[in-house]
Amino acid sequence: MTKNTRKEAPALPLNTIMSGDCIEAMNSLPEESVDLIFADPPYNLQLRGDLHRPDNSKVDAVDDDWDQFDSFKRYDDFTREWLKAARRILKPNGAIWVIGSYHNVFRLGAELQNQGYWLLNDVVWRKSNPMPNFRGKRFTNAHETLIWASKGEGAKYTFNYDALKALNEGVQMRSDWVLPICNGGERLKDDDGEKAHPTQKPQSLLHRLLVATTNPGDVVLDPFFGTGTTGAVAKMLGRDFIGIEREEKYRKVAEKRIKAIRKFDTEALTVTASKRAEPRVPFGQLVERGMLRPGEQLMSMNGRHKAKVRADGTLIGNDIKGSIHQVGAHLEGAPSCNGWTYWTYQREGKNVPIDLLRQQIRAEMN
Repeated sequence: MTKNTRKEAPALPLNTIMSGDCIEAMNSLPEESVDLIFADPPYNLQLRGDLHRPDNSKVDAVDDDWDQFDSFKRYDDFTREWLKAARRILKPNGAIWVIGSYHNVFRLGAELQNQGYWLLNDVVWRKSNPMPNFRGKRFTNAHETLIWASKGEGAKYTFNYDALKALNEGVQMRSDWVLPICNGGERLKDDDGEKAHPTQKPQSLLHRLLVATTNPGDVVLDPFFGTGTTGAVAKMLGRDFIGIEREEKYRKVAEKRIKAIRKFDTEALTVTASKRAEPRVPFGQLVERGMLRPGEQLMSMNGRHKAKVRADGTLIGNDIKGSIHQVGAHLEGAPSCNGWTYWTYQREGKNVPIDLLRQQIRAEMN
């Protein structure tokens, strides 16, 4: 009798902070097990000497060992290895956010493309209260850049478009975000009253990107966890998190911080549903179910064009036959058309959008 020697996949260490090297930690996790990664890697600032304000007081800049690399090659090698480990654990429809400054973000972007990630957007985080340029030799560095990428070109990544639009008072969310840097009561301090971490990210930044690109119950991994902003916001929003942090002093601060966080109630976690996520309803179903009849006339929303419904769920209008989208685009002389919002049907003397019939069918599916 042959023994089964197949190893079981290790369990995900959900809602915990792993210690040690991020590459080794990610390589220990099951393949294709994470929905989203947010990575705030070392910036490799290459600071030379101390930085002082005009009053000669020293600026608390990033001069920690974890941000020091001997050369660009060393930094690029590190970037290649951690992005490779990250891609292995992303689910097929997973995505990644990386954030950086002009020192490193272009190197990050190139390596993302080299490894087969598919770039979706770059987002400029414009700081409403940036640190001034004390030497007066360059522009004030008032922004950082985030790159959002899916695991591959065909991935069906999460994007809660309508939730972001609602968050932005009904206007499409743009790719330039004006948010303050972390300061005041949000800035965590150590036992000596100093910054617990020099590059602590604001809660508002993580809130926006997690609402945008995850759903409750998703697993969010942060391989450079620091003082745990990703974990804190994930817990509030009902997402599971995995943090990786090699510095014990940061882990202690993060653990204390996250322990004090309370998750929002279930109703508060619900965001405006994206239309992309709703069940697909072919126009032909409306005809099959008798909601619209073959030969029935549809009118464009602007009242300029008419078309007749055919038994196979296509339309015929003037010299064009095709789908509700193709016919609408042809009649308007436009490259594309959303037929669901373009066409209306008449009931009791009123023109009613055909999309109401689609919503009726969707309601029956729930």
